[in-house]
Amino acid sequence: MELSRRILKVLSVFVALFSDSFVVLAGFSQSMDSDFTFTLPPGRKECFYQTMKKDASLEIEYQVLDGAGLDVDFIISSPSGQVLYSDYRKSDGVHTVETEDGDYMFCFDNTFSSVSEKLIFFELILDNMDTDEDPDDWKEYVHGTDILDMKLEDIMDAINNVKARLGKSVQIQTVLRAFEARDRNLQESNFDRVNFWSVINLIVMMLVSAVQVYLVRSLFDDKRKIRT
Repeated sequence: MELSRRILKVLSVFVALFSDSFVVLAGFSQSMDSDFTFTLPPGRKECFYQTMKKDASLEIEYQVLDGAGLDVDFIISSPSGQVLYSDYRKSDGVHTVETEDGDYMFCFDNTFSSVSEKLIFFELILDNMDTDEDPDDWKEYVHGTDILDMKLEDIMDAINNVKARLGKSVQIQTVLRAFEARDRNLQESNFDRVNFWSVINLIVMMLVSAVQVYLVRSLFDDKRKIRT
């Protein structure tokens, strides 16, 4: 009978431990990172909008992956219409803005090109976009923490640290994939250009050779009439 009580007591401790862990995990916010790739036609301008909160942070990184010149104009404006950053015909850029309440606008401008379209990649990283809920509300559902040697606050800090590192790793991998795509497009463009001019040079060489053969043969061709 005493053994059964001890087993039930141990099981209750494990149930409390796992339920507390689930409450802590449920209190974490989802990652606020997103990335997009789109085609910007020649002579066009595309704008995007992002709603932000006060005292938050908006970071945008963009790259031109494909297109003649690998360049584009870029601006980002505040909700009041003030231009915060502007880039002129750049292939990539990174900008961070401390935000206020409202919609932020960022535009990619390809109006300076009338022929070439651009393939553009950009990534948004939103920080401090938590809801208005008290971050300590999860503690109301936690009971019996004195049983554990490690405090739940330490567990939460450790998991937050791992989450931040994983998010940074995902961001770096996304940027590296974008760089790889741009370099591959540039190499393929150079490859096509080399092949094109190689064919042109081959045709020119064949024509020059044919003309030279004709001229040499014409030198030894005796067109004088022989009288008999």
